[in-house]
Amino acid sequence: MKALLLSGLGVLFMPATHAVELLRWERLPLAVPLRVGEERVIFLDRNVRVGLPESLQGKLRVQIAGGAVYLLANEPITPSRLQLQDADDGRVILLDIAADPSSAGDTPVEPIRIIEPARLKQSLDDAANPPTPVPVTLTRYAAQSLYAPLRTLEPVPGIRAVPLNRDLPLATLLPERPIAFRALAAWQLENLWVTAVRLRNTSPDWIELDPRLLQGDFVSATFQHSNVGPKGQSTDTTVLYLVTRDHGLAESLLPAIDPVDAASNLSGRRGDEK
Repeated sequence: MKALLLSGLGVLFMPATHAVELLRWERLPLAVPLRVGEERVIFLDRNVRVGLPESLQGKLRVQIAGGAVYLLANEPITPSRLQLQDADDGRVILLDIAADPSSAGDTPVEPIRIIEPARLKQSLDDAANPPTPVPVTLTRYAAQSLYAPLRTLEPVPGIRAVPLNRDLPLATLLPERPIAFRALAAWQLENLWVTAVRLRNTSPDWIELDPRLLQGDFVSATFQHSNVGPKGQSTDTTVLYLVTRDHGLAESLLPAIDPVDAASNLSGRRGDEK
């Protein structure tokens, strides 16, 4: 019974949590009043550096931890300005502080959370428009390079053309389809390569193109068209874009297997028996 009673008393006398004051940073200095001997917490949710004037040395204790700044005035402080600089992008927030002696009846100072409407909008825009995956960027660039006028080609930072053996044997890509292949060009971005391969139908029939039937080690595969027309027609040719990781197309192809002539093996054995 005593344990239950003490537990109940602990709940009854639990101190109330402080409300958090919200301040909006819109390039105007933010007023942050302090009280001597009372610590005030400023939440920013990112790593910052604090620029402290020499006049405040010994008067103001500043600590930074976990995206929060802790300010404690050791003595009265006349109006002074602090600079909070983002450690990642260098953005600066200005604080105008002043510290008055605290009185016994004063309520504790509230923590402060600084919000930036411009940064919040950028975060929402980034969430609504996530960055394009690298394989998609490479494939789009390759397609534009081959089909679009050069003046409309969208520049992609970091992308570069890479050497390519245009006589690369590609029969293992779709061994069950009557298609002739020829490598056209290749580009690299980060650790991914894209190779553009021309496909030409060598049969008199329409051929459906399914990337799931391709044989090899590819990150992604995209056909310019979903099918090719009969040989000799304007529709008998299209382009395949193959994205590979850490190396070019040659290292991602299946090895070609030479046909085995069983008769030659038998004749060899007969010769051995003689």
